[in-house]
Amino acid sequence: MDLSTTYLGLDLCSPVVPSASPLSESVSNIRQMEDEGAGAVVLHSLFEEQLTQASLEIDHFLTLGSDSHGEAVSYFPESDSYHVGPDLYLEHVREASEAVDIPIIGSLNGVSSGGWTSFAKEIEAAGASALELNTYFIATDPELSGHEVERMYEEVVRDVTDVVSIPVAIKLNPFFSSLPHMAAMLVDAGASGLVMFNRFYQPDLDIERLEVVPRVHLSTGDAIRLPLRWIAILYGRIGADMALTSGVHTHEDVIKGLMAGAQVTMVASELLKNGIIRISQLLEATSFWLTDRGYESVRQCIGSMSQQHVAEPAAFERANYLRTLQSWPPKVGQ
Repeated sequence: MDLSTTYLGLDLCSPVVPSASPLSESVSNIRQMEDEGAGAVVLHSLFEEQLTQASLEIDHFLTLGSDSHGEAVSYFPESDSYHVGPDLYLEHVREASEAVDIPIIGSLNGVSSGGWTSFAKEIEAAGASALELNTYFIATDPELSGHEVERMYEEVVRDVTDVVSIPVAIKLNPFFSSLPHMAAMLVDAGASGLVMFNRFYQPDLDIERLEVVPRVHLSTGDAIRLPLRWIAILYGRIGADMALTSGVHTHEDVIKGLMAGAQVTMVASELLKNGIIRISQLLEATSFWLTDRGYESVRQCIGSMSQQHVAEPAAFERANYLRTLQSWPPKVGQ
């Protein structure tokens, strides 16, 4: 079975790619990911706030005694509360790129258009084969229109692609009023790939301590349905590669993602719960399933169940809504 695929113009040995997570903070883990058959590795993200804080701290010491930046610096966490700073991140990119033969994809997390985007060029110089923009923005201002939010995303992509020559993917959220239009706009701005979807970690309320507290919940298999739908709808309609992330836990999930139209399926929660060895297990089971059904390569099945190729294209649209509601309660034996 030929498990190879292409993503962002890169030749990958397999369609399973570990997405950004704490696992990629260790070069030894990245080596193990390669040994288990990963097609590429997305490094953990470097945050816009980290770069902003580093700049503010330099400014602070250059103007020591002027108090010009004291209040601004206090808004950010102390440096040691982050896992890694900008310089250490670049060194990690270098070490990882030299340690393995598979592509290393750097990750920047931010939303505003500004000086921090120029750091993408330094990640490229450190040896990254591609860059993933992890856009995480919560619009809380009633005066901020959806159009303005879309332009923020577009400007970030344009700013980054203007300063690098490596391919750039953007990790999207599903909460745009017209996702196909947004996807096309980002591709026009320079994005070579779309990663669907970013998971917004929702806060919880501690009603005893009266505090808003963070809660991290790893994905479940049900999370795959949303990206499956949109990848299947967008396949063949935009000039960019697509990666499915969220809800990939089994080889069936890998195959579903490919058949919907994704070039790669990204996995994190499954590796965090059950170990990096799951990569080779997923690939072995995927290979067996495809071989058993007469496939000769992964590429054969990419997009085979996209909206363009299924017998009922309306199943991805509103027509499926009533049918889904009518499927409850399930029949006996289902």
